[in-house]
Amino acid sequence: MRLMIALIAGGLFGLGLHLSGMTDTNRVQGFLDLFGNWDPTLAFVMGGAIVPMAVAWRLTTGRKPLAGGMFPPRPTTDITRRLVIGSLLFGIGWGLVGLCPGPAMASLSYGGTSGLVFFVTMLIGMAAAPRISQMLDRRAASA
Repeated sequence: MRLMIALIAGGLFGLGLHLSGMTDTNRVQGFLDLFGNWDPTLAFVMGGAIVPMAVAWRLTTGRKPLAGGMFPPRPTTDITRRLVIGSLLFGIGWGLVGLCPGPAMASLSYGGTSGLVFFVTMLIGMAAAPRISQMLDRRAASA
């Protein structure tokens, strides 16, 4: 049952990304072009995601998911070196390519070669991230 719910939720998420234009790299890069031909459309998409999620965090407090398990804990609000570096790397990649992980997966069905190349390199980066993080943590501890 959980797998079916996950499949339906993932399909709806991908459909939402496609319908909202989040898989259109030109629209994403237009949103990030603050001093050029700025396209504010994605600001509304983000607001449409952030507001319901804020409500969901409130409603899930003290409850359990219908399909079992536990809801994830609320994210911390601490601004750490790791958060800043990760945000910078994410933003650079998003700005250069116009894709982030969710839209990259959603665009695999029609994204062509460039979408596939991005997706494969994204997976390589995700696999390398824990090792790089450990190396940076060791350097910081020894400094």
